[in-house]
Amino acid sequence: MDDPPHDRFDAVTELLLARAGEVSEPVAVLDHVTGSLTHALVEQGYRPKAWCDDIRSEALTPATARAESPESALTGARTVLWRLPRAVAAVEEYAELIATHADPGVRVIAAERDKHLTRSMNTALARSFESVTASLGHRKARALLASGARPAEPSWPRTAHVESLGIDVVAHGATFSTNRLDRGTALLASCFDQLPDAATAIDLGCGSGILATLLARRGVRVHALDVAWSATDATRLTAAANGVDVDVQRRDGLSGWSEQVDLIVTNPPFHVRAAKDTSPTRELFDQASRLLVEGGELWCVYNAHLPYLHWLRQTVGPTQIMARDRSYLVTKSIRRIKPPGTA
Repeated sequence: MDDPPHDRFDAVTELLLARAGEVSEPVAVLDHVTGSLTHALVEQGYRPKAWCDDIRSEALTPATARAESPESALTGARTVLWRLPRAVAAVEEYAELIATHADPGVRVIAAERDKHLTRSMNTALARSFESVTASLGHRKARALLASGARPAEPSWPRTAHVESLGIDVVAHGATFSTNRLDRGTALLASCFDQLPDAATAIDLGCGSGILATLLARRGVRVHALDVAWSATDATRLTAAANGVDVDVQRRDGLSGWSEQVDLIVTNPPFHVRAAKDTSPTRELFDQASRLLVEGGELWCVYNAHLPYLHWLRQTVGPTQIMARDRSYLVTKSIRRIKPPGTA
């Protein structure tokens, strides 16, 4: 068995285990980001099926407990222990899946820290369950308890037409910005007429697949990458809805990638869950600089207050601002061409 993480006794894990009591199997674990809850259940003799949207969280769960999809984790489950996502749309989609695939008598214990809970989450759960109540607080965390599943036709994934780009966008509830065109992506897309001619490109952190689809429409061979299943599945669906081919992979950045490419586009995150954390983006820039051909280009959109401009010039090469609005910058970085005779 994999070694359990050191933070196994965080407040949310303690609350989920305490409210679960004697667990009725089959038991499903949803989106427990540290893997500690799944490890604790395994050590108590249970055989949980765990699903994590983020591949980095999945890697922290015992390999024998990992489910291939949310549906496979939930099928027949009588107990669901769930670390609530931040997005209400994601709460709504998971609630639909639980009500549809779990045992009709399923008991749902969903928890998160108080500061991340909203009444809209209760409302989202109540669409799929007859009873939704809140527990007493525990170390600034609280659980929502749901029972009385009401199966219905799933409303996710959902499709929206983005008129300004002329594409249909398909997304899950947990997909970044769902099926809407966020301002950063819109600003980067507005620069696509300035992109170089490229045979191969990577959309790094593909979200709903908007940028990957636009690149594929230009005849580029596109690889779309993201850590989240809700993003990679949405990108596949968006590409299919628009009749283009995109190679989609759920993976953690570019580590282990060997093929050099002409172009990389990215709208990188600067949070890991609720916490601001730009270190993964800095690592992505390092990886991108190694994979671009000499003279290849990295196009990036990001909040103007972030220190990325300096990092890009330092890591990739000459970088210039191509577009800006009151919040975002779009930059183009050119991979340095090495002088003859250098390693």
